[in-house]
Amino acid sequence: MTFILSVKDTYRQAVEAATDGKNTVMYDVNGNPSIMVCIPRFNLSDVITGAPNTPHPAFIVNGVVKSEIWISKFQNIVQDNLAYSLPGQDPKTYVNYDQAKQYCVNKGTGWHLMTNAEWAALALWGKKNGTMPRGNNQWGSDVSAPYERGREASKDGDRTGRILTGSGPASWSHDGTNAGVFDLNGNVWEWVDGLKLLDGKIYVHQDNNFSTAESAGKADGWVDTGVYFDNSTAGDATTTDHDVGGEPILSDSRSNPMYTGNASSNPYYGNSYTAFETLAAKSGFTVPDLLKYLAIAPVDANHGGDRLWVRNYGERLPFRGGAWYNGSDAGVFSLDLNNTRSGAPSHIGFRSAYVAP
Repeated sequence: MTFILSVKDTYRQAVEAATDGKNTVMYDVNGNPSIMVCIPRFNLSDVITGAPNTPHPAFIVNGVVKSEIWISKFQNIVQDNLAYSLPGQDPKTYVNYDQAKQYCVNKGTGWHLMTNAEWAALALWGKKNGTMPRGNNQWGSDVSAPYERGREASKDGDRTGRILTGSGPASWSHDGTNAGVFDLNGNVWEWVDGLKLLDGKIYVHQDNNFSTAESAGKADGWVDTGVYFDNSTAGDATTTDHDVGGEPILSDSRSNPMYTGNASSNPYYGNSYTAFETLAAKSGFTVPDLLKYLAIAPVDANHGGDRLWVRNYGERLPFRGGAWYNGSDAGVFSLDLNNTRSGAPSHIGFRSAYVAP
């Protein structure tokens, strides 16, 4: 019997052969390819000492435990309003939260904007296995390994800004190999779904239910964690973008909004930040384990010095990982909850993910 392979078949087979089957090529509704990384199911106990021997939330969708999830190997580009994961590209930026979600959903059933649960799964896996990735966080190189560089895609003044997707070394992938997910540390921040703040209160998806309805200023159908980002010192009504002092803390209430004026009309004033690993709770308050599973709260005192930024007024949508200029503040546990859904600057991108129905 003679088998005739299409170009699509041969491309997929080449990618799978080069990565021992850890990567594949998926084709969307337009018939165009994306290179995707398989993340096999693992349990919470596999990545957090003492955690339950149950699947990480990233592998539970609408109550169904999935054997695997698929993550874009590269930060995405956009063609004809669809997102794509391809090597050697300048990642899409100047994209807001709603646009990023739509570019992913447009690809077809099972496609979605990478969720916070999925991001947390990769971050915790890398931490447990000693492969927390380096990346483009210092103008084309890594601040801790300046000899590691990617290929320049854009300039930041007279220095390198963005790099071409996947053009760094294997240490810039989540598992330290060329088969891993690249650029989770630096290059451009990435919007993620499944986490939001409303006046400081933390809302998340149920497990990894990425089809959960979402709209501005609302969290109907989301899990109300009952936890707030508060601040250790009082905020103020100063009408400039500034650090209000103190540090963000986790609490059962919001006593100190970081901006005390009309937050609906002034979204970018007071803020606060801390190293992710030093994020503390209000005295007497116990942080729910769920927040640790979702990399919203630290599991211990070692998360690479990655930084957390917060505004606890109005609606805030997350992006993660850091950009080319964040230095040691960037990393797989970096989390920015400063921004509204409409932000679309040159340092924010995204990546799509896929879960089979």
